[in-house]
Amino acid sequence: MKADFWHEKWHSNEIGFDQAKVNPLLQQHFAVLELTPGSKVFVPLCGKSIDMVWLLEQGMHVVGVELSEDAIKRFFAAIEVAPAIAEVDGFKCYQAEQLTIYVGDIFALKTKHVGDIAVTYDRASLVALPEEMRLNYCQHLRQITSGAPQLLITFDYDQSAQDGPPFSISASEVAHHYANHYAIKLLASVPVKGGLKGGCDALEELRLLQ
Repeated sequence: MKADFWHEKWHSNEIGFDQAKVNPLLQQHFAVLELTPGSKVFVPLCGKSIDMVWLLEQGMHVVGVELSEDAIKRFFAAIEVAPAIAEVDGFKCYQAEQLTIYVGDIFALKTKHVGDIAVTYDRASLVALPEEMRLNYCQHLRQITSGAPQLLITFDYDQSAQDGPPFSISASEVAHHYANHYAIKLLASVPVKGGLKGGCDALEELRLLQ
C-alpha cells in the first residue's frame, strides 16, 4: 500500500476510519497502564485522531507520526492550536505543548525522534497495513520505541467478506508478530456496532502488550 493511497484518501475526504468520538476501549482501559502525568504516548499513523486530545487531557505527552500533512493541519485547526513547525531529518515536525507530530514515513522514524516512550497506542496503524507490510512494521515499532508496552486495537472479521483497510488481524497473527517479545493480554472484545463499514460483522479487540 503506497503513500499515494493515503494521500488520496485524505484529499477526497474518504476517512471513514476517523472517529468522531474518543475510542471507548481506550477510555475504559487506559488506567491499567498506571502512567504518571507527562509520560510519553506514541501514536503511530495518528491521522487527526481525537484520541490524542483525550490523551493530552489525561496529562500525557503525545508523540505521533502521520504520512498526510493535510490530516495534521486539520487536527491542529480542530483543536484551535497554532503549532510551531520545523524541518527535522526530512520530516515536518509540528509541536505544541505536550504534543509532537512528525509528518512523513514512519519507517524513517528513529528512537531519537520519539524519545523515551512509556506506551504505544496503536488504534489505526497495524490494521491499516496490508499483510506483506505488517512484520516489518511490528519490528520497526518495537525498535524505535525500545520495546515499550502497547495498547493495541485490532478488528477480527471474515476478510473475504470485504476488503481492508482496516484489515482483519487475528489473535494468532498478533501472537506471531509479538509473542516472542511481550506478554499479550486480551482486555476487551466487543462487536462493532452496525458492523464494520456499515455491514460486515466484526469484533473490535483491545490487547495489552507488556
